[in-house]
Amino acid sequence: MNHTQLEKSKVHDTVEMIEYVPHSVVSKTIVNKSTGSVSILSFDAGEGMTEKISPFDSFIQVVEGNAEIIIEERTFFLETGQCMIIPAHKSNCIKANERLKILITIIKSGYE
Repeated sequence: MNHTQLEKSKVHDTVEMIEYVPHSVVSKTIVNKSTGSVSILSFDAGEGMTEKISPFDSFIQVVEGNAEIIIEERTFFLETGQCMIIPAHKSNCIKANERLKILITIIKSGYE
């Protein structure tokens, strides 16, 4: 995982800030603070993240492609420009049925 934060007070192209890597999921941290983080991830077609449970809500925004997000065995399909909040304490996973880039924002507001 790349922990290089973006330069402040500069315009960045969200789609171009991360590349696709064949047969991989790549993650780049944009902001990493004790109060939360923003990361961008790229998924090659057919790749995904393993099921997990987070103590915090996660805001997911599709930057490019289509995402399949499974929350507590319920499946959602998001397209470019769409977003959703994955609730804290719920099992979830993200799959890319085609190449996919997403932004994930986590605000560590406490255990709600």
